[in-house]
Amino acid sequence: MLILLPPSETKAPGGERDAMSVSFPALDSVRVSLFDDLSAMDVDEMMALLKIPKTKREEAVENQSLRSGPVMPAIYRYTGVLYDALDPETLPDEAIRRLAVGSALFGVVRADDMIPRYRVSASSKVPAADGSLPTMRARWGSAVSEVLAGEPFVVDMRSGAYEKLGPVDGAVTVRVESVAPDGSRKVVSHFNKHYKGLLARALARGPEVASIDEVAEVARAAGYVVEVNGLVLTLVVEGT
Repeated sequence: MLILLPPSETKAPGGERDAMSVSFPALDSVRVSLFDDLSAMDVDEMMALLKIPKTKREEAVENQSLRSGPVMPAIYRYTGVLYDALDPETLPDEAIRRLAVGSALFGVVRADDMIPRYRVSASSKVPAADGSLPTMRARWGSAVSEVLAGEPFVVDMRSGAYEKLGPVDGAVTVRVESVAPDGSRKVVSHFNKHYKGLLARALARGPEVASIDEVAEVARAAGYVVEVNGLVLTLVVEGT
């Protein structure tokens, strides 16, 4: 089982002065082209095109030297609500090995891959060497889908923009719907991230699963109200 998480915009700084090490070598040609194209950009141009705030200028500078930047395991590089709920520091190695993260820069990385901090999102357009301005979806094409097709069973928790960078046939996808006092439902970003993090933690620590019904069993055992519709699993949570 592979539990595929979304990346976070915020990323932990620092790391070790060691070599970058990433899985899925079939994605390396796209990764290298992105590294090259980012390193060729002027910092101010990059900040404007990638919509990097002035207060985050150092992240644009880091984008220029990704190959030599400090690295840390991907699961600790990404931060925010989902990763707080996941609490990877307290997961055993076996659980960590079930986790991966979708990425605009890397396509997909395993949780223990060693990566630098970067500032590129699914909506970014990085000028290519030929002068074009391709979308991330155009850059990745079918490459991410092809490498993930080799995984026996995938629980895909990526957000829509990242899912489009590499759809996975047969994957279980996860929704989180918050129930208002009047009984209506809606997707709330904070709840969505928080409960996906908790579900990812339960799946990573639980028994090996290979079907949506087994995913639902793990979720229910963890105390969640679950609905199953085809390959979509919905967590129904109380809103505030």
